[in-house]
Amino acid sequence: MREGQVREGEQAWTVSGARLASVLDTAVDGIVVIDETMHILAYNKACEALFGYSLGEALGQNVSLIMPAHYAVAHDGYVENYLRTGEKRIIGIGREVAARHKDGTEFPVELSVGEAPTPDGRQFIGILRDLRPRKAVEKSLAQAQAQLIHMTRISAIDEMGAAIAHELNQPLTAILLYLQAVARKTRRTGEIDDQTHGVIEKAVREAERAGEIIQRMRQFVEKREPDRSETDLPAFARSCVELVELGSAGSGVRFSIALDDTLPALAIDQVQIRQVLVNLLRNAKEAVADSPVKSVRLTVTRADDFVEFRISDSGPGVPKEVVPELFRAFSSHKRKGLGLGLAISRTIAQNHGGDLLLKPPLSGEGATFILRLPIECNAAEGSNG
Repeated sequence: MREGQVREGEQAWTVSGARLASVLDTAVDGIVVIDETMHILAYNKACEALFGYSLGEALGQNVSLIMPAHYAVAHDGYVENYLRTGEKRIIGIGREVAARHKDGTEFPVELSVGEAPTPDGRQFIGILRDLRPRKAVEKSLAQAQAQLIHMTRISAIDEMGAAIAHELNQPLTAILLYLQAVARKTRRTGEIDDQTHGVIEKAVREAERAGEIIQRMRQFVEKREPDRSETDLPAFARSCVELVELGSAGSGVRFSIALDDTLPALAIDQVQIRQVLVNLLRNAKEAVADSPVKSVRLTVTRADDFVEFRISDSGPGVPKEVVPELFRAFSSHKRKGLGLGLAISRTIAQNHGGDLLLKPPLSGEGATFILRLPIECNAAEGSNG
């Protein structure tokens, strides 16, 4: 009778074991069973695909075989602490952890752990789900959402440009008329000195330029061609530096300029390129504000078929983590501003057939931005002005 009972028990165990083996092999998720000594007792086909180890390579090995090194070192201690104190940290709680493939690749998995008492001691069943497909979908959705937000904000620029042009044109026109009236009156009566009269005339020119800037930026948003005209580069470069210097009194920043003797005249949209250079010079001025040496230098040289405007500063340089997103709209790391300056500046440069670049920095060197404009555009487009 005892022999029959044993045979029935063996038969029942055989059937049960076959069912378990079938479940293990058909499961989509990886299933690992370990004992109290952390050695692998069961390892299904999904695990073979997930980790790259065959069943023969995995059985009997410490489960740390499929863990990253930093986690494997501490894992045995976690299990021993649980066996000693009963304090659960992961058992019964699914969470995301890192796993390691046979080739050393680390990847995220969702791990759920259960416990089963057996005649041979406690055993732990781990179910592992590869999170890479889900992560890829989440990343794709996040990118799509970011792109949608980005395009929505970009499309708003056109409306902003129209609104700014409409709202500012009227007060700018009024300011311009008032200044012109004052200039005419003082010219007739001689009530103020020549220096003050010169300041008024400069204010008139700046008001006119402000109106031009608004119109040019509106045209830029609407993707119109730049309004090019032949430009004397030395005089143009000096005027850009002087414009930034006007607002820098008391800052302690020293501006300097270096010009090639053989600079050609370029057919450029002076308003747009001035905006680019002034933006770069002002950024450089802000970058050196807290530096012991406060210097900004504009160098204009001819380099093969291009003219290069190099704006260099003595500041701390551009942080490495910022560089990849530097020329993207709305990615500014400054506390103020929309992050449009460099993005629009590069687009202006590219619309002129050139580019705006950040020179790879050397150790202890500040930032250097390079505006490259082609010389050959003169013949084809110089008549647009």
